[in-house]
Amino acid sequence: MSVKAESGDEGHAPVRRTQEERRTSTRAALMAAGRELFSKKGFAGAGREEIVERAGVTRGAMYHHFESKEALFQAVYEEVEEEVLAHLVVAAASARDPKEMLRLGSLAYLDIAATDAVRRICLLDAPAVLLPEVRRELSERYGVGVIRQALRECMEAGVIRTQPVEVLAHVYLAALLEAATLVAEGVNRAEVGSVLENLLDSL
Repeated sequence: MSVKAESGDEGHAPVRRTQEERRTSTRAALMAAGRELFSKKGFAGAGREEIVERAGVTRGAMYHHFESKEALFQAVYEEVEEEVLAHLVVAAASARDPKEMLRLGSLAYLDIAATDAVRRICLLDAPAVLLPEVRRELSERYGVGVIRQALRECMEAGVIRTQPVEVLAHVYLAALLEAATLVAEGVNRAEVGSVLENLLDSL
């Protein structure tokens, strides 16, 4: 005589999610909800209750994973920046020298600057929401650190003049972010890109 499983397909034990799987699923739901609402409504416009309702979790579950709405925003910001960085690496992959890599990567950033996530989360809200020390650490990881290395390789290859790389990295990043913000605000992409390319050539 055969015995049937109490639930699920015949002959199979019921599948139970582990606590770790539930935690991972809850965090992913909060990240997805936060990203959607921060992108569409901005940090100030995305309420905590709306976030947890969109994620399908309780407010307590949110605070179990993120101590504040600001902490959720930072996690979403880092996720978007990681995707941006991966996109720029792909865009620059066809370059023949370090300067061309920097040019292609910079122009690719302008191309995605008007997307909701990059425009609202990275360019408009992050400077106001993230603490200064957090911004510095994340800027080193996703911005100035990458540009510093690119400029150093350009100097070593002799395609731009040798100059203080630390200062130049910060100045170039500031120019790139301002150019991307202009595109995000609706300024003509071709005009902004042309000016940015002229700036790079002047180095």
